[in-house]
Amino acid sequence: MELLNLSLTELEEAAKALGEPKYRARQLFDWLYKGVTDFDDMKNLPGSLREKFKENFEISSPVITKEQVSKEDGTRKFLLEYSDGIAIETVFMKYKYGNTLCVSSQAGCRMGCKFCASTVNGLSRNLTSGEMVAEILTVENRMRDDLNNGSRSEKDWRIGHVVIMGTGEPFDNYENVSKFINLIHDPNGLNISMRNITVSTCGLVPLIDRFGDDFPQVNLAISLHGTTDEIRSSMMPINNRYPIKELIEAAKTYTEKTNRRITFEYTMVNGVNDSDEDAIRLIKLLKGMLCHVNIIPLNNVEGSGFDTVSRKRAGEFAEILEKAGLPVTVRRELGRDIDAACGQLRLKS
Repeated sequence: MELLNLSLTELEEAAKALGEPKYRARQLFDWLYKGVTDFDDMKNLPGSLREKFKENFEISSPVITKEQVSKEDGTRKFLLEYSDGIAIETVFMKYKYGNTLCVSSQAGCRMGCKFCASTVNGLSRNLTSGEMVAEILTVENRMRDDLNNGSRSEKDWRIGHVVIMGTGEPFDNYENVSKFINLIHDPNGLNISMRNITVSTCGLVPLIDRFGDDFPQVNLAISLHGTTDEIRSSMMPINNRYPIKELIEAAKTYTEKTNRRITFEYTMVNGVNDSDEDAIRLIKLLKGMLCHVNIIPLNNVEGSGFDTVSRKRAGEFAEILEKAGLPVTVRRELGRDIDAACGQLRLKS
């Protein structure tokens, strides 16, 4: 039984089935979320109990097989390998408000977005909730160890914000992602605020409504990237199934239900969706909505056939939206020199 897949309540039931009291489960849960992966290091558990746990439980503990550090901004990208040989990438970013981890929810992706490296090799498999939790714990352990010879301040290694924007489409792995959110929010574990968690989707319309019911406090980001069905479908095959009109209607329903602002991500591609006319159509689509537009100059992906725009052009595009009253920012891309920026993460195997 994989421990990191279990909530505290489920772990208490599992301990009970082994004839152990609830407080032993709470002790074990505490060790897990301190990043301990070896039962022998759980010193407040009797030796006989540690042996029993070894026989019945496992702890997800991916190995860091590669680490890259950006020379531009200190962003770190980790290649994590799980016991079955599947490897994924996760990215640690520092901001003024704290540390953020960009978490992968799948090994690969089957959505097929033309500008995104994550889809190049398709989908290998979903990650379990515990494997996603292990991304956070593994990176925290690595950062804490790295700082032992320098700053020991918790703020330097503790992850307080999570964006589920790595490889994979989170809503294509909805059940595991849902449990992951609840696990990292548990005050007995990582205690990450729902408002400090963001989920990004390419637009699986039926699950947007469900997400609003299940997680009204979690931030939602929607990858838009096009202002007509023709443009969006040429970049994002999901638009053939859920066209822009349906997507925008689902987004409006979501904001009315949750009173939460949606972030629309708009990757600018040279000669595809970067004209003044695109900006005007975007204004018409989103005018009056509770939303924010996040403009992302395309991060080039080898073989995609797409080219990026200049920061100057992105700024001009943003100015058109701003003058029309749409809240907008041009994203500062972290980790571009190590292929850790938006759209650049790949399935590694």
